Amino acid sequence: MAAGSLLTLLDDITAILDDVWIMTKLSAKKTAGVLGDDLALNAEQAVGLSPERELPVIFAVAKGSAKNKAMLIPVALLLRTVAPWLIQPLLMVGGLFLCYEGVEKLLHRFTHKGEKNAEEAVSAQDKVAGGPWETEKIAGAVRTDLILSAEIIALTLGLVADLDFTRVLLVLVVISLLMTVGVYGLVGLIVKLDDIGLSLQRRSRAALRTLGKWILATAPRMLALISWLGTVAIFCVGGGIVVHGIGPLHHFVEGLNAILGLLAEGVTGLLAGFLVTGVVKLAGRLRKAT
Repeated sequence: MAAGSLLTLLDDITAILDDVWIMTKLSAKKTAGVLGDDLALNAEQAVGLSPERELPVIFAVAKGSAKNKAMLIPVALLLRTVAPWLIQPLLMVGGLFLCYEGVEKLLHRFTHKGEKNAEEAVSAQDKVAGGPWETEKIAGAVRTDLILSAEIIALTLGLVADLDFTRVLLVLVVISLLMTVGVYGLVGLIVKLDDIGLSLQRRSRAALRTLGKWILATAPRMLALISWLGTVAIFCVGGGIVVHGIGPLHHFVEGLNAILGLLAEGVTGLLAGFLVTGVVKLAGRLRKAT
């Protein structure tokens, strides 16, 4: 009798793990676009850091990301139970905030156009380990990650809506772990490309030395490109959230091919960002006037 109960329990556990694995793979495919944007945004955070602070800062942001997901999972499960209709409006607010941050970044780039580099304008004293500049950089990255993590969890929640509580919880936990480790592992690899190139240059084989030289030559350009891609990703993610929350616009974008759809989401994010920025600045002026 006990043996039969144990076999039944093992069979149930196997079935649950199979379901979790299948739904995790589907969720990973569904959230792949957000993963790419998350990667670009977080790699951008390493721009301007001294080499010895790159990995510690990335690790600090990764810890913040893990905390974000640990907070969001119970909130998402609670909303799924008591107020599922509230998930989309909350995502919309987060999307608009992302668009607003994107416009602020753009305005900052152009207002500092006369400087050699906005990051270089920060003195070496301000860039000390654990200093205000580094702390703000980490805090900004964790804030952005909160919205991206919320979208990942919301998308996953939509896929597993018909499953029982245990399976939903396990899928959310597994996809959160995979996304956090995957994104920040890749970010760490990207920011250490120059060190990898230097290491390869010291090897005895000519092919490895050539590869090392190529990595060293392309790494600065790649980081500069990632910095711009991070800004573009903000508008794509934020605009995508806004588009998905507006029925007619969502259906229109859904009918476009992948490239045009992404472009439409990016433009929507840019317009939404300027609109929110205008409202925020107008509210600030009215508050000063009163």
